[in-house]
Amino acid sequence: MPFSRGKKPTVSKIPKLHVKSSENQEDGSQVKRSTSPPQGAPRKRTAFIDITNAHKIEISNPIKKKGPVKKVQKTTSVAAKNEANLNKLASVTSEGQSEEAQKEASPAEKPEEPFPKAPLPPHLLPPQIPPEFDIDSDPSNDCTQTPEYAKDIFDYLKNREEKFVLHDYMDRQPNLNQSMRAILVDWLVEVQENFELNHETLYLAVKMTDHYLAVVQASRESLQLIGSTAMLLACKFEERLPPCVDDFLYICDDAYKRSQLITMEANILQALNFDINIPVAYRFLRRYAKCVNAGMDTLTLARFICELSLLEMQFVPVRASLLASACLLIALVTKDLGGWNPCLQFHSGYSAEDLAPVARKLQHMLSSPPDSKLATVRSKYSHKVFFEVALMPPVSMEKLEMFLK
Repeated sequence: MPFSRGKKPTVSKIPKLHVKSSENQEDGSQVKRSTSPPQGAPRKRTAFIDITNAHKIEISNPIKKKGPVKKVQKTTSVAAKNEANLNKLASVTSEGQSEEAQKEASPAEKPEEPFPKAPLPPHLLPPQIPPEFDIDSDPSNDCTQTPEYAKDIFDYLKNREEKFVLHDYMDRQPNLNQSMRAILVDWLVEVQENFELNHETLYLAVKMTDHYLAVVQASRESLQLIGSTAMLLACKFEERLPPCVDDFLYICDDAYKRSQLITMEANILQALNFDINIPVAYRFLRRYAKCVNAGMDTLTLARFICELSLLEMQFVPVRASLLASACLLIALVTKDLGGWNPCLQFHSGYSAEDLAPVARKLQHMLSSPPDSKLATVRSKYSHKVFFEVALMPPVSMEKLEMFLK
């Protein structure tokens, strides 16, 4: 009970020893807390007291009438109980059988039919490849070659070629000329052979060098630094275990310092906007050779022609897929394996007429006397490992023109 405002409560200093709660007489000297809440406070409920004193609390039921309840004990025999249990069991089984009969009689609920799927847009549909042009679904092929994605991958690479189209940039390089670039590429071929790098690494290094020289003027002294740095970047992109920086400083005969090579690496990446996934001719060459089931000797001859074209400035503006197609065509004609068939035209997108200008330039390059200063490529493909394709006589222009029409 709250006290009146302004008056202090009178507290008795003498404890009341003879006053005990009637409810807690059995609990000893425990004092029960008041259940009335203070003004404005919510009513509290102690679950512990409710549980422990459940046997002492009578729960009032408003529906049930108050009054003495008399329990009437029914005396039944054992036989009557057994008979009642049998009747209950029979009623339960009859109810179960009736429910099963109702389920059988009622028609089965039909499962909800899923909504029809919306058709995929045309750019997400798989490419429609005629059976006669299908070169990837052979079950004997290696599963790591991803046959279900091969056509899409090379279509994507071919579309990316538009982003990396180059022009003859040598007019904007006052300190360089075509011979200097050819000597640099010839040296990069030697580096690739000594380090036993992938051929894709060599092609990518030459591409990055050309793209860098197309936007930045370079001096004659820095040309080897540009080429070696481009090879280092290509190794990081293509190789599983790329050579370290010290290896490239060593092959340059310690003409440059580590800081210079690292600075040039940053300059090349910035000039290329850090996009070094440039399509190279070697990838397309292997793809197109698969269309005609070309042997390793035919593929190696096409590789020799394609690698020899890296030295020539006139092939820098040519797209990689077009250059690879022209090299393969010359190899097929040289080996008397026919010309450009419909399967090659389907996968490459080029006809024989499209290849004619580039093929004529390649035939003129093969027929020209070799330069003694640029002998690395010819020496490389004169080995037995490469079927000595560099020693084969080039195809004549008259024979080549028969397959370019």
